[in-house]
Amino acid sequence: MSDLNKILIIDDDESICRMVAKQIKSDGHHIDCAYTGKSGIRKLKEGAYKVVLLDLCLPDGNGLDLLPQIKKRGDSPEVIILTGNADHSSAALSITMGAWDYIQKPFSTEELKVIINRAITYQNKKRYNDVNWLDRKHIIGESRKIKQTLNLVAQSAQSDLNVLVSGETGTGKELIALTIHENSARKDNDFIVLDCSILTESLIESTLFGHKKGAFTGAIQNRIGVVEQAHQGTLFMDEVGELPLSSQKAFLRILQERSYRPLGAKQTKTSNFRLITATNRDLKKMVKEKNFREDLYYRLKSLEIYIPPLRERKDDIPKLAVFYVTKICARLKIQSKKLSPEFLEALVKNDWPGNIRELINTIEHAIVIGRSEPVLYQHHLPENIRISSLQKDLKKEYPVEPLFNGYTTDMPSLQTVRDTAIYEAEKKYLETLKNACNGNIALMQKKAGISRSRIYYLLKKYNISR
Repeated sequence: MSDLNKILIIDDDESICRMVAKQIKSDGHHIDCAYTGKSGIRKLKEGAYKVVLLDLCLPDGNGLDLLPQIKKRGDSPEVIILTGNADHSSAALSITMGAWDYIQKPFSTEELKVIINRAITYQNKKRYNDVNWLDRKHIIGESRKIKQTLNLVAQSAQSDLNVLVSGETGTGKELIALTIHENSARKDNDFIVLDCSILTESLIESTLFGHKKGAFTGAIQNRIGVVEQAHQGTLFMDEVGELPLSSQKAFLRILQERSYRPLGAKQTKTSNFRLITATNRDLKKMVKEKNFREDLYYRLKSLEIYIPPLRERKDDIPKLAVFYVTKICARLKIQSKKLSPEFLEALVKNDWPGNIRELINTIEHAIVIGRSEPVLYQHHLPENIRISSLQKDLKKEYPVEPLFNGYTTDMPSLQTVRDTAIYEAEKKYLETLKNACNGNIALMQKKAGISRSRIYYLLKKYNISR
């Protein structure tokens, strides 16, 4: 059966699973069942599904907690909520979190079939087409992981759902938010950025909602808040995990009601804005530790987009390097530079804990160092990048020719074998060290942990030119 018609049922009631599976198989769908949330997530990792039927009451947790995990997958199946509880607040919340529909047990099989077939029709129409129309000038790369992220970007651009962008520092969360905005119906209006990490607690509400002159000490003139500035556009709140607990309730209210009152004002105002937030913190953990409101957390992550770190998408590094070399050279008003294979190889080897931001800074360093040269080489890179490349080379297992080829009874002595192995290993080490340090004797001495005179002696011994 085609993967395009695979359906996963996550429900602890085995009889319900069997009944539903039997009924909807007749429409040509392939059905898998999972009886716990954990086993459901495991099945999702093993294969692509177009629809997930998700019960809210599972033995190992609430189905609502699984919904964001399911929706943030690259294949992003449609989720239909099943429950035996007439909990209308959960129904509303599941829809805002991205569920396709919500149906209460007991339900009509025909009604469920109609909902499933509509969801599959929608999935099949958008399958593999989401990224093609996307204007993605800010996002460089063709790796599988970045394409999964872009698939979610394309889906979110077609809706007004609140989006939470997560990922390590330097992965490009603001660029993802900007891409969503520029591909949405709001693209002709403002994209307002607010960095929550630089806000003092006393000024947060004034920054968000604005204030009237004289509303508090220091309010010497009227100020328009970012919520009003983002009317008809997009408000991007970076580092939302830094928003103080005391201010979260006020912000939750505006998300629910879309109305607010500037400090010192008598009249309330409304604002029609799309909210995108970003964080490198674990908000779910903060919720458990009572440092972040649970209701706000679920409001923010109607759809979550995870950006993989650069070390998990190394295939994209050469294209990123070419893009940023061209961009930086244009900014510096100098001719663009070519990149040597050794330069690109060193970039790919690095793990980039600072992600794309660190890569950009590294490339700019190399351009400044090699400003007058048409080609960038490994020696233009910062010392820590060259050393990292060297260390990875030295960890490689190099093939060694068998020492005993051609020998039968006339075996060499153990000392001969030992001396030969040491000779080959030392020579290979020195050649690799010299290339990585670009012949810099002081750097070679530092990395090898031996004296300068010893370096010179070994280079002469192994006939390695300086």
